[in-house]
Amino acid sequence: MLRRSVKKPLVYGVLTIIIVLIAHRWLCRDSAFVMVKRDAVRYSYSSDKNRAYPYYQDMPLIFVGGMPRSGTTLMRVMLDAHPEVRCGEETRVIPRLLGLKRQWQNSAKESKRLVEAGLGDEVLSSAIAAFILEIIAKHGEPALHLCNKDPFTLKYTDELAQMFPSAKFLLMIRDGRAVVHSIVSRKVTISGFDLKSFRSCLEKWNAVMETMYHLCVKVGSDKCLPVYYEQLVLHPEEVMKNILHFLDIPWDDVVLHHEELVNQPGGISLSRDERSTDQVVKPVNLEALSKWINAVPDDVRRDIRKIAPMLEKLGYDPDAYPPNYGEADRFVQDNTLQIEKNKAFWQKRASAIQKLTKFDHFSAEQNHSSEMAAPTDNQLRMSYDNATSHS
Repeated sequence: MLRRSVKKPLVYGVLTIIIVLIAHRWLCRDSAFVMVKRDAVRYSYSSDKNRAYPYYQDMPLIFVGGMPRSGTTLMRVMLDAHPEVRCGEETRVIPRLLGLKRQWQNSAKESKRLVEAGLGDEVLSSAIAAFILEIIAKHGEPALHLCNKDPFTLKYTDELAQMFPSAKFLLMIRDGRAVVHSIVSRKVTISGFDLKSFRSCLEKWNAVMETMYHLCVKVGSDKCLPVYYEQLVLHPEEVMKNILHFLDIPWDDVVLHHEELVNQPGGISLSRDERSTDQVVKPVNLEALSKWINAVPDDVRRDIRKIAPMLEKLGYDPDAYPPNYGEADRFVQDNTLQIEKNKAFWQKRASAIQKLTKFDHFSAEQNHSSEMAAPTDNQLRMSYDNATSHS
Protein backbone atom coordinates (compact mmCIF):
# COMPACT_ATOMS: atom_id res chain seq x y z
CA MET A 1 0.00 0.00 0.00
CA LEU A 2 1.07 3.52 -0.69
CA ARG A 3 1.90 5.61 2.30
CA ARG A 4 -0.49 8.53 3.04
CA SER A 5 2.28 11.08 2.28
CA VAL A 6 2.58 9.69 -1.28
CA LYS A 7 -1.10 8.94 -1.86
CA LYS A 8 -2.33 12.46 -1.13
CA PRO A 9 -0.17 14.27 -3.76
CA LEU A 10 -1.07 11.58 -6.32
CA VAL A 11 -4.80 12.21 -5.84
CA TYR A 12 -4.30 15.97 -6.15
CA GLY A 13 -2.26 15.45 -9.30
CA VAL A 14 -4.93 13.30 -10.94
CA LEU A 15 -7.66 15.79 -10.01
CA THR A 16 -5.58 18.66 -11.41
CA ILE A 17 -5.06 16.83 -14.73
CA ILE A 18 -8.80 16.11 -14.98
CA ILE A 19 -9.69 19.75 -14.28
CA VAL A 20 -7.15 20.99 -16.88
CA LEU A 21 -8.51 18.60 -19.52
CA ILE A 22 -12.09 19.64 -18.84
CA ALA A 23 -11.13 23.34 -18.94
CA HIS A 24 -9.16 22.83 -22.16
CA ARG A 25 -12.09 21.18 -23.90
CA TRP A 26 -14.48 23.86 -22.66
CA LEU A 27 -12.23 26.72 -23.72
CA CYS A 28 -11.56 25.13 -27.13
CA ARG A 29 -15.27 24.76 -27.67
CA ASP A 30 -15.93 28.38 -26.76
CA SER A 31 -12.99 29.69 -28.76
CA ALA A 32 -14.02 27.64 -31.79
CA PHE A 33 -17.43 29.19 -31.59
CA VAL A 34 -16.02 32.68 -31.26
CA MET A 35 -13.39 32.29 -33.95
CA VAL A 36 -15.71 31.13 -36.72
CA LYS A 37 -15.84 34.25 -38.86
CA ARG A 38 -18.96 35.53 -40.49
CA ASP A 39 -17.21 35.36 -43.86
CA ALA A 40 -15.72 31.89 -43.34
CA VAL A 41 -14.35 30.51 -46.59
CA ARG A 42 -15.92 27.44 -48.13
CA TYR A 43 -15.04 25.72 -51.37
CA SER A 44 -16.90 24.44 -54.40
CA TYR A 45 -15.32 21.99 -56.79
CA SER A 46 -15.28 21.71 -60.55
CA SER A 47 -17.14 18.76 -62.08
CA ASP A 48 -13.83 16.97 -62.68
CA LYS A 49 -12.91 17.52 -58.98
CA ASN A 50 -9.51 18.89 -60.01
CA ARG A 51 -10.12 22.51 -59.05
CA ALA A 52 -11.40 24.11 -55.86
CA TYR A 53 -12.81 27.63 -55.81
CA PRO A 54 -13.38 29.59 -52.58
CA TYR A 55 -16.64 31.36 -51.88
CA TYR A 56 -17.47 33.56 -48.92
CA GLN A 57 -19.86 36.30 -47.88
CA ASP A 58 -17.48 39.18 -48.54
CA MET A 59 -16.51 38.04 -52.04
CA PRO A 60 -17.32 40.40 -54.96
CA LEU A 61 -20.54 38.75 -56.13
CA ILE A 62 -22.24 40.15 -59.24
CA PHE A 63 -26.01 40.66 -59.35
CA VAL A 64 -27.68 41.28 -62.72
CA GLY A 65 -31.27 42.53 -62.67
CA GLY A 66 -33.88 44.86 -64.09
CA MET A 67 -37.31 44.47 -65.59
CA PRO A 68 -37.84 41.17 -67.44
CA ARG A 69 -37.29 41.63 -71.20
CA SER A 70 -34.70 44.36 -70.59
CA GLY A 71 -31.63 42.43 -71.72
CA THR A 72 -30.81 40.65 -68.47
CA THR A 73 -30.33 37.32 -70.26
CA LEU A 74 -28.11 38.86 -72.95
CA MET A 75 -26.06 40.51 -70.22
CA ARG A 76 -25.57 37.29 -68.30
CA VAL A 77 -24.60 35.17 -71.35
CA MET A 78 -22.02 37.77 -72.38
CA LEU A 79 -20.59 37.62 -68.87
CA ASP A 80 -20.84 33.82 -68.88
CA ALA A 81 -18.65 33.77 -71.99
CA HIS A 82 -15.79 35.17 -69.91
CA PRO A 83 -13.55 32.36 -68.62
CA GLU A 84 -13.45 33.85 -65.10
CA VAL A 85 -17.22 34.36 -64.67
CA ARG A 86 -20.19 32.09 -64.07
CA CYS A 87 -23.75 33.43 -63.91
CA GLY A 88 -25.93 30.55 -65.06
CA GLU A 89 -29.67 30.40 -65.53
CA GLU A 90 -32.08 32.37 -63.39
CA THR A 91 -33.61 30.44 -60.50
CA ARG A 92 -36.12 33.01 -59.16
CA VAL A 93 -35.36 31.62 -55.71
CA ILE A 94 -33.43 34.64 -54.46
CA PRO A 95 -35.96 37.42 -55.21
CA ARG A 96 -38.78 35.26 -53.85
CA LEU A 97 -36.90 34.63 -50.63
CA LEU A 98 -36.07 38.32 -50.22
CA GLY A 99 -39.71 39.14 -50.91
CA LEU A 100 -40.82 36.74 -48.20
CA LYS A 101 -38.39 38.32 -45.74
CA ARG A 102 -39.81 41.74 -46.54
CA GLN A 103 -43.36 40.47 -46.01
CA TRP A 104 -42.40 39.21 -42.57
CA GLN A 105 -40.79 42.53 -41.67
CA ASN A 106 -43.73 44.58 -42.94
CA SER A 107 -46.23 42.54 -40.94
CA ALA A 108 -46.35 43.73 -37.33
CA LYS A 109 -47.73 40.39 -36.23
CA GLU A 110 -45.14 38.26 -38.03
CA SER A 111 -42.29 40.59 -37.09
CA LYS A 112 -43.27 40.41 -33.41
CA ARG A 113 -43.56 36.62 -33.60
CA LEU A 114 -40.05 36.33 -35.08
CA VAL A 115 -38.51 38.63 -32.46
CA GLU A 116 -40.21 36.69 -29.66
CA ALA A 117 -38.70 33.52 -31.13
CA GLY A 118 -35.22 35.05 -31.11
CA LEU A 119 -35.16 35.71 -34.86
CA GLY A 120 -34.38 39.40 -35.05
CA ASP A 121 -33.38 41.12 -38.28
CA GLU A 122 -29.67 40.40 -37.80
CA VAL A 123 -30.21 36.65 -37.32
CA LEU A 124 -32.67 36.46 -40.21
CA SER A 125 -30.47 38.45 -42.58
CA SER A 126 -27.42 36.35 -41.70
CA ALA A 127 -29.31 33.11 -42.34
CA ILE A 128 -30.76 34.34 -45.64
CA ALA A 129 -27.36 35.64 -46.78
CA ALA A 130 -25.84 32.21 -46.13
CA PHE A 131 -28.66 30.56 -48.08
CA ILE A 132 -28.29 32.97 -51.01
CA LEU A 133 -24.53 32.47 -51.12
CA GLU A 134 -24.97 28.70 -51.20
CA ILE A 135 -27.51 28.94 -54.04
CA ILE A 136 -25.22 31.15 -56.12
CA ALA A 137 -22.13 29.04 -55.47
CA LYS A 138 -23.70 25.65 -56.06
CA HIS A 139 -26.23 25.98 -58.89
CA GLY A 140 -23.56 25.86 -61.57
CA GLU A 141 -19.89 25.27 -62.24
CA PRO A 142 -17.59 27.19 -59.87
CA ALA A 143 -15.61 30.22 -61.07
CA LEU A 144 -13.41 33.01 -59.79
CA HIS A 145 -16.28 35.47 -60.16
CA LEU A 146 -19.79 34.32 -59.28
CA CYS A 147 -22.83 36.06 -60.70
CA ASN A 148 -26.57 35.82 -60.19
CA LYS A 149 -29.11 36.87 -62.80
CA ASP A 150 -32.68 37.19 -61.57
CA PRO A 151 -34.48 40.29 -62.90
CA PHE A 152 -36.42 41.24 -59.76
CA THR A 153 -33.44 40.73 -57.44
CA LEU A 154 -32.60 44.40 -57.89
CA LYS A 155 -35.79 45.37 -56.07
CA TYR A 156 -33.69 44.49 -53.00
CA THR A 157 -30.38 46.09 -53.96
CA ASP A 158 -29.96 47.89 -50.62
CA GLU A 159 -30.57 44.71 -48.58
CA LEU A 160 -28.20 42.67 -50.73
CA ALA A 161 -25.55 45.38 -50.43
CA GLN A 162 -25.73 45.03 -46.64
CA MET A 163 -25.59 41.23 -46.78
CA PHE A 164 -22.72 41.18 -49.27
CA PRO A 165 -20.56 44.29 -48.71
CA SER A 166 -18.31 43.69 -51.73
CA ALA A 167 -21.09 42.82 -54.19
CA LYS A 168 -21.68 44.84 -57.35
CA PHE A 169 -24.92 45.31 -59.26
CA LEU A 170 -25.74 45.71 -62.96
CA LEU A 171 -29.13 47.35 -63.52
CA MET A 172 -30.37 46.65 -67.05
CA ILE A 173 -32.40 49.52 -68.49
CA ARG A 174 -34.43 49.40 -71.70
CA ASP A 175 -37.03 51.65 -73.32
CA GLY A 176 -40.21 50.83 -71.41
CA ARG A 177 -42.31 50.74 -74.57
CA ALA A 178 -40.06 48.02 -76.01
CA VAL A 179 -40.15 46.12 -72.71
CA VAL A 180 -43.94 46.13 -72.55
CA HIS A 181 -44.31 45.15 -76.21
CA SER A 182 -41.98 42.20 -75.61
CA ILE A 183 -43.85 41.13 -72.45
CA VAL A 184 -47.23 41.34 -74.18
CA SER A 185 -46.24 39.79 -77.52
CA ARG A 186 -44.32 36.93 -75.92
CA LYS A 187 -46.97 36.41 -73.23
CA VAL A 188 -44.47 36.68 -70.39
CA THR A 189 -46.37 36.06 -67.17
CA ILE A 190 -45.47 38.53 -64.41
CA SER A 191 -47.45 38.84 -61.21
CA GLY A 192 -49.64 41.96 -61.30
CA PHE A 193 -49.24 42.59 -65.05
CA ASP A 194 -52.38 42.56 -67.19
CA LEU A 195 -51.12 41.38 -70.58
CA LYS A 196 -54.31 42.64 -72.24
CA SER A 197 -53.53 46.24 -71.31
CA PHE A 198 -50.46 47.95 -72.78
CA ARG A 199 -51.20 51.01 -70.64
CA SER A 200 -51.39 49.05 -67.39
CA CYS A 201 -48.19 47.15 -68.14
CA LEU A 202 -46.34 50.38 -68.92
CA GLU A 203 -47.52 51.86 -65.61
CA LYS A 204 -46.20 48.76 -63.83
CA TRP A 205 -42.89 49.08 -65.69
CA ASN A 206 -42.64 52.68 -64.54
CA ALA A 207 -43.20 51.75 -60.88
CA VAL A 208 -40.67 48.91 -60.93
CA MET A 209 -38.00 50.96 -62.69
CA GLU A 210 -38.52 53.88 -60.34
CA THR A 211 -37.80 51.58 -57.39
CA MET A 212 -34.81 49.84 -58.96
CA TYR A 213 -33.21 53.02 -60.24
CA HIS A 214 -33.67 54.74 -56.87
CA LEU A 215 -31.98 51.83 -55.08
CA CYS A 216 -29.15 51.78 -57.62
CA VAL A 217 -28.47 55.47 -56.97
CA LYS A 218 -28.85 54.92 -53.22
CA VAL A 219 -26.07 52.30 -52.93
CA GLY A 220 -23.75 54.45 -55.02
CA SER A 221 -22.03 54.46 -58.39
CA ASP A 222 -19.15 52.37 -57.04
CA LYS A 223 -21.56 49.49 -56.37
CA CYS A 224 -24.33 49.78 -58.97
CA LEU A 225 -23.92 50.42 -62.69
CA PRO A 226 -26.91 51.22 -64.93
CA VAL A 227 -26.50 49.44 -68.28
CA TYR A 228 -28.65 50.55 -71.21
CA TYR A 229 -29.74 47.62 -73.37
CA GLU A 230 -29.78 49.75 -76.53
CA GLN A 231 -26.18 50.86 -76.03
CA LEU A 232 -25.07 47.32 -75.20
CA VAL A 233 -26.53 46.15 -78.52
CA LEU A 234 -25.26 49.10 -80.57
CA HIS A 235 -21.76 49.26 -79.06
CA PRO A 236 -21.06 45.92 -77.34
CA GLU A 237 -17.28 46.25 -77.14
CA GLU A 238 -17.29 49.72 -75.62
CA VAL A 239 -20.05 48.87 -73.12
CA MET A 240 -18.60 45.49 -72.11
CA LYS A 241 -15.17 47.03 -71.54
CA ASN A 242 -16.79 49.56 -69.22
CA ILE A 243 -18.72 46.80 -67.41
CA LEU A 244 -15.68 44.56 -66.90
CA HIS A 245 -13.65 47.53 -65.67
CA PHE A 246 -16.43 48.30 -63.17
CA LEU A 247 -16.37 44.66 -62.02
CA ASP A 248 -12.54 44.55 -61.81
CA ILE A 249 -12.42 41.68 -64.30
CA PRO A 250 -9.78 41.63 -67.06
CA TRP A 251 -10.90 42.23 -70.63
CA ASP A 252 -11.42 39.24 -72.92
CA ASP A 253 -12.97 39.72 -76.35
CA VAL A 254 -14.65 36.32 -76.10
CA VAL A 255 -17.53 38.19 -74.44
CA LEU A 256 -18.35 39.59 -77.89
CA HIS A 257 -18.88 36.09 -79.30
CA HIS A 258 -21.06 34.39 -76.70
CA GLU A 259 -23.05 32.50 -79.37
CA GLU A 260 -20.00 30.33 -80.09
CA LEU A 261 -20.07 28.95 -76.53
CA VAL A 262 -23.78 28.25 -76.12
CA ASN A 263 -24.39 24.74 -74.75
CA GLN A 264 -20.82 23.73 -75.50
CA PRO A 265 -18.80 21.74 -72.91
CA GLY A 266 -17.43 24.27 -70.44
CA GLY A 267 -19.41 26.99 -72.21
CA ILE A 268 -22.72 28.74 -71.63
CA SER A 269 -25.69 26.82 -70.30
CA LEU A 270 -29.16 27.99 -71.34
CA SER A 271 -32.55 27.20 -69.86
CA ARG A 272 -35.43 25.89 -71.95
CA ASP A 273 -37.79 27.80 -69.65
CA GLU A 274 -36.36 31.27 -70.23
CA ARG A 275 -38.13 33.24 -72.96
CA SER A 276 -34.93 34.80 -74.27
CA THR A 277 -33.15 31.53 -75.05
CA ASP A 278 -34.14 31.59 -78.73
CA GLN A 279 -32.69 35.11 -79.01
CA VAL A 280 -29.38 34.78 -77.18
CA VAL A 281 -28.28 31.80 -79.27
CA LYS A 282 -27.62 34.45 -81.92
CA PRO A 283 -24.76 36.96 -81.92
CA VAL A 284 -25.48 40.50 -80.73
CA ASN A 285 -27.79 42.06 -83.33
CA LEU A 286 -30.34 44.81 -83.97
CA GLU A 287 -33.48 42.68 -84.47
CA ALA A 288 -35.25 43.68 -81.27
CA LEU A 289 -34.48 47.40 -81.22
CA SER A 290 -37.43 48.64 -83.28
CA LYS A 291 -40.01 45.84 -83.34
CA TRP A 292 -42.24 47.69 -80.87
CA ILE A 293 -42.68 51.00 -82.71
CA ASN A 294 -46.06 50.29 -84.31
CA ALA A 295 -47.40 48.36 -81.31
CA VAL A 296 -47.99 51.30 -78.95
CA PRO A 297 -51.73 52.20 -78.84
CA ASP A 298 -52.71 55.77 -79.74
CA ASP A 299 -54.11 56.53 -76.29
CA VAL A 300 -50.85 55.40 -74.68
CA ARG A 301 -48.83 57.61 -77.03
CA ARG A 302 -51.03 60.53 -76.13
CA ASP A 303 -50.66 60.05 -72.36
CA ILE A 304 -47.12 58.64 -72.38
CA ARG A 305 -45.58 61.34 -70.17
CA LYS A 306 -48.23 60.78 -67.52
CA ILE A 307 -48.17 56.99 -67.75
CA ALA A 308 -44.39 56.54 -67.75
CA PRO A 309 -42.43 59.60 -66.51
CA MET A 310 -39.43 57.32 -65.96
CA LEU A 311 -38.91 57.18 -69.73
CA GLU A 312 -37.75 60.78 -69.82
CA LYS A 313 -35.91 60.51 -66.51
CA LEU A 314 -33.88 57.61 -67.90
CA GLY A 315 -33.03 59.63 -71.02
CA TYR A 316 -35.55 58.32 -73.56
CA ASP A 317 -37.58 60.59 -75.83
CA PRO A 318 -41.22 59.67 -75.05
CA ASP A 319 -42.50 61.37 -78.22
CA ALA A 320 -40.12 59.75 -80.71
CA TYR A 321 -41.39 56.91 -82.95
CA PRO A 322 -38.86 55.59 -83.73
CA PRO A 323 -36.38 56.97 -81.20
CA ASN A 324 -32.82 57.64 -82.26
CA TYR A 325 -30.73 55.30 -80.11
CA GLY A 326 -27.61 55.85 -82.21
CA GLU A 327 -25.75 54.11 -85.02
CA ALA A 328 -24.58 50.53 -84.54
CA ASP A 329 -20.97 49.41 -84.76
CA ARG A 330 -20.03 47.71 -88.05
CA PHE A 331 -19.56 44.44 -86.15
CA VAL A 332 -23.21 44.51 -85.04
CA GLN A 333 -24.43 45.47 -88.50
CA ASP A 334 -22.57 42.47 -89.89
CA ASN A 335 -24.19 40.18 -87.34
CA THR A 336 -27.66 41.48 -88.13
CA LEU A 337 -27.23 41.04 -91.88
CA GLN A 338 -25.85 37.54 -91.42
CA ILE A 339 -28.82 36.53 -89.26
CA GLU A 340 -31.25 37.91 -91.84
CA LYS A 341 -29.56 35.98 -94.65
CA ASN A 342 -29.45 32.73 -92.66
CA LYS A 343 -32.82 32.69 -90.91
CA ALA A 344 -33.33 28.95 -91.38
CA PHE A 345 -29.98 28.16 -89.75
CA TRP A 346 -30.66 30.29 -86.67
CA GLN A 347 -34.21 29.00 -86.30
CA LYS A 348 -32.91 25.43 -86.46
CA ARG A 349 -30.19 26.17 -83.95
CA ALA A 350 -32.61 27.82 -81.50
CA SER A 351 -35.01 24.90 -81.84
CA ALA A 352 -32.24 22.37 -81.22
CA ILE A 353 -30.99 24.16 -78.10
CA GLN A 354 -34.46 24.58 -76.63
CA LYS A 355 -34.90 20.80 -76.74
CA LEU A 356 -31.80 20.26 -74.61
CA THR A 357 -31.13 20.68 -70.92
CA LYS A 358 -27.88 21.73 -69.31
CA PHE A 359 -27.11 18.06 -68.66
CA ASP A 360 -27.41 17.04 -72.31
CA HIS A 361 -24.42 16.96 -74.60
CA PHE A 362 -24.93 19.13 -77.61
CA SER A 363 -24.53 16.13 -79.90
CA ALA A 364 -26.35 17.80 -82.77
CA GLU A 365 -23.65 20.44 -83.03
CA GLN A 366 -20.81 18.04 -82.34
CA ASN A 367 -21.96 15.42 -84.87
CA HIS A 368 -22.94 17.93 -87.53
CA SER A 369 -20.47 20.71 -86.90
CA SER A 370 -20.36 21.82 -90.54
CA GLU A 371 -24.12 22.19 -90.58
CA MET A 372 -24.75 23.72 -87.16
CA ALA A 373 -21.55 25.59 -86.27
CA ALA A 374 -21.95 29.34 -85.90
CA PRO A 375 -20.55 31.23 -88.92
CA THR A 376 -17.07 32.66 -88.47
CA ASP A 377 -16.17 36.35 -88.54
CA ASN A 378 -14.72 35.94 -92.06
CA GLN A 379 -17.96 34.37 -93.25
CA LEU A 380 -19.90 37.24 -91.70
CA ARG A 381 -17.69 39.79 -93.42
CA MET A 382 -18.03 38.03 -96.80
CA SER A 383 -21.79 37.83 -96.34
CA TYR A 384 -21.99 41.54 -95.62
CA ASP A 385 -19.70 42.55 -98.49
CA ASN A 386 -21.56 40.35 -100.98
CA ALA A 387 -24.90 41.78 -99.93
CA THR A 388 -23.78 45.40 -100.12
CA SER A 389 -22.02 44.93 -103.46
CA HIS A 390 -25.34 43.92 -105.06
CA SER A 391 -27.46 46.58 -103.40
